[in-house]
Amino acid sequence: MEAKKLNQINIDDIINEIKKNFPDEDTTLCQLAFEFANEAHKGQTRLSGEPYIQHSLYTALRLAEIKMGTNTVIASILHDVPEDTDKTLDDIEKEFGTDIRGLVESLTKLSNIKYRGVKRQRENLRKMFLAMAQDIRVIIIKFADRLHNLQTLDALANNKRLRIAKETLEIYVPIAGLIGMWRFKWQMEDICFKYIYPEEFEKLNNKYEIEKKLERAKFIEKIQDILGKVFEKENLKYKIEGRFKHLYSIYQKMQKKQRCFDEIHDVFALRIIVDNISDCYKVLGIIHNIWKPKTNRIKDYIAVPKPNGYQSLHTTVFGPGGKATEFQIRTQKMHEEAIYGIAAHWKYKEQGVENKEKPKWIQEILELQKEIESTHKFITDIKFDVFNDRIFVFSPKGEVFELPEDATPVDFAFAVHTDIGNYATGAIVNDKIMNLDCKLKDGDTIEIIINKNRKGPNKDWLKFIKTRKARNKIKQFAKKSRFENIKKLIYKQY
Repeated sequence: MEAKKLNQINIDDIINEIKKNFPDEDTTLCQLAFEFANEAHKGQTRLSGEPYIQHSLYTALRLAEIKMGTNTVIASILHDVPEDTDKTLDDIEKEFGTDIRGLVESLTKLSNIKYRGVKRQRENLRKMFLAMAQDIRVIIIKFADRLHNLQTLDALANNKRLRIAKETLEIYVPIAGLIGMWRFKWQMEDICFKYIYPEEFEKLNNKYEIEKKLERAKFIEKIQDILGKVFEKENLKYKIEGRFKHLYSIYQKMQKKQRCFDEIHDVFALRIIVDNISDCYKVLGIIHNIWKPKTNRIKDYIAVPKPNGYQSLHTTVFGPGGKATEFQIRTQKMHEEAIYGIAAHWKYKEQGVENKEKPKWIQEILELQKEIESTHKFITDIKFDVFNDRIFVFSPKGEVFELPEDATPVDFAFAVHTDIGNYATGAIVNDKIMNLDCKLKDGDTIEIIINKNRKGPNKDWLKFIKTRKARNKIKQFAKKSRFENIKKLIYKQY
């Protein structure tokens, strides 16, 4: 994924993109922002030799392409003005208003985030999380800004390239995944992979891009031909495209499973985009009618979306020649949200549109900030509770509970009610009696066996539980028990 010289961008490219997405939008302020920033950055160039304003325009164009609001696009054009020119935040507020000033000010505060090892990294992560929780637009602008910086890394000295790549992989990439901005995440990851692990990147790039490309293309074409004929008979409007795993994602899988490239089979999937939800399920039925599905690989993220809003049907079947083939089935709206995450559906107080309610995980970040002073504990708890991949499990009554991946029946019990957790003695998972430390899977139905004569939760549960709530409740009970024992001891002495 060679860093390349990017095409020159002008303000008309950005305005045209805004008009394409929002035909009635007034872009006058966008033009004025360009003139203001262009004058402020006059004479400044980047190390790559291009005029500095190109960086601002590139950032703005990426945001316009993902349909961010005009205020967000304008703030991205102005984002480096206060730090790199003699124009101030007051000047920006006077010309463009308080909302845009607020965005630029938040971006300026985040501009000094650098990778300085684990201890400093925690504080930087805290800053990023809190900026994201206050106004998600700030982080989305930072992603577009960072992506352009990565794409022009070749102009920097090797030690700087490595530093920027590491801080991106450690700080920016996980947050992009959390808010579902997969396109930015994958692009950032692959560029970082190239600079941090150049030899591994080159080997994998040659294998994946050169040796396997023709083979994959023929296989996809064969599937498209089979499905296309059936879809046309059913009068389905559809689009079929191949989705290939990105290099860093494959590399991570190879490391995790300790396998070589040829042993990794799910390196691509076919994506089918249809008009509506009903057609999604119709397509799923057609696919299963043609090829036998792997029953443990069917996921319905339409009925039960992921926490970041992702919706799609996933299935893996034994396709032509018995080859395991993954399909993702979704509507166009779901597709945009899958690629751009929260940026595709988050509404801001722009053009008189009120903010919608913050997603649950953003509320969790704000709650943790109020509860926890220690930066180390704050970051640990966020990674523990928020960053973990999520599963959805059910009570016997059909209530849905969202838990971290590898959560246990104890985590489920405390999610239902503190008393259920305190009195838990066993679990029935999918009609089978299981130990309390078993790992739950997506779609499991769990019933907790309780004993009200039990004195409380077992301290040993702390070794395997996955949720903050369960951990805190068990610790609280242990602390209370110690206090009661001390009281009894004192009482006996007197």
